[in-house]
Order: sequence, then C-alpha cells, then structure tokens
Amino acid sequence: MDEAALLRLAQGGDLDAFNRLVIAYQEMAFNLAYRMLSDDDAAADATQTSFLSAYRSLRGYRGGSFKAWLLRMVTNTCYDELRRRHRHPLTPLEPQTDDDEEIESPQWMADDHPLPEQELERAELERAIQHCLNGLPEEFRSVVVMVDVQGLDYQEVSEAIGKPLGTIKSRLARARLRLRDCLRGFGELLPSSFRLEDEATQ
Repeated sequence: MDEAALLRLAQGGDLDAFNRLVIAYQEMAFNLAYRMLSDDDAAADATQTSFLSAYRSLRGYRGGSFKAWLLRMVTNTCYDELRRRHRHPLTPLEPQTDDDEEIESPQWMADDHPLPEQELERAELERAIQHCLNGLPEEFRSVVVMVDVQGLDYQEVSEAIGKPLGTIKSRLARARLRLRDCLRGFGELLPSSFRLEDEATQ
C-alpha cells in the first residue's frame, strides 16, 4: 500500500496504518534527533514525542511531503529539548577522563565486524564530527544533518524547517564552512583518510 493510502487511513483513525508510517520513518527521525541532541535516550524520547504529536495532528495535515512534515515535528521537539537544557543544564553521567572527555563513544558508525584499528578510527571520527555539530547553532545543525547526513533535498528541508530555499542554502553553506574550520582543529586526531586535503599534506 502506498504512503498516500496509508495517510488517508491513518487520518481516519486507523492506528495500524499509522504504525506502518512510523516503521517507514522511525530510523530517519531517530537519526535526526540523535544528531541534534547527541544522546541516545533523549533522541528516542524526542522521536516518540514527535510521532505522538504527528498522530494527534494528522487531521490537520494538508498534503505535501509527509516526510518533511514529520521531520519538522522532530526538529521542533529537539529545539524544545535544547532550550530546556539551556534553562536547566545537567551534569553528564557518563564516565569521563581527567580531561573531561567522555569514555564512552557513540556507536552509530560501528559495523558488525570492525577491525580494532578501524573501530578506533571510526570512534575518533565520530567524536570529531559530533563535537563540531554540537558547536553549530541549532538552525545550522538541523539543516546540515538533513542534507549531508540524511540526504534530503533542499525543497524537503525547506518544508521541514519552514524557511525559504535561499535561507536553507545559505545556512547549509555557512554550516559547512564552520564544520570545515572546526574539523581542521582536530589535526592528528582524525584518521589520515578523513583529513582535509591541506591538513593531510602538512
């Protein structure tokens, strides 16, 4: 059954149809939330909250890209959580080194059978990327995650963010520049295959 048919059924109160939509988009929604919030549990909560909000708001859905409509809810939920964190900052519970670095590393890039050195390289790269993403303003972070991590086109991101195409392109360009400059600061921490060209030749 196609998405449009599932949407019609879901708008009519068919929970099974809505659950099929959830299954289709839950990984994308979670990945966006994780990249915005840098925490598995918070991302899972944000994803669940977004799907509940989507279900309650289905009758108000007026067409267009359902994916963009849903990701807009995820983005807004993440913005709410980030604002809450700014108001009530928490001390991280993860074990840390003497340099205040988290010992645990996110596992989103780990494959089923990585070699130890590959796993180390991926962990280093992941820490660098996530650190630099965390340093971006929220509105830049959401755009670069949707385009460069999740592969959405500009129009979908425009609908998801609720901003014109020109704004999306401008934010993306500025976000990429900031990420590039931030990653340069990691120098030797990055595996050679992932270093920027001018860094690798120095």
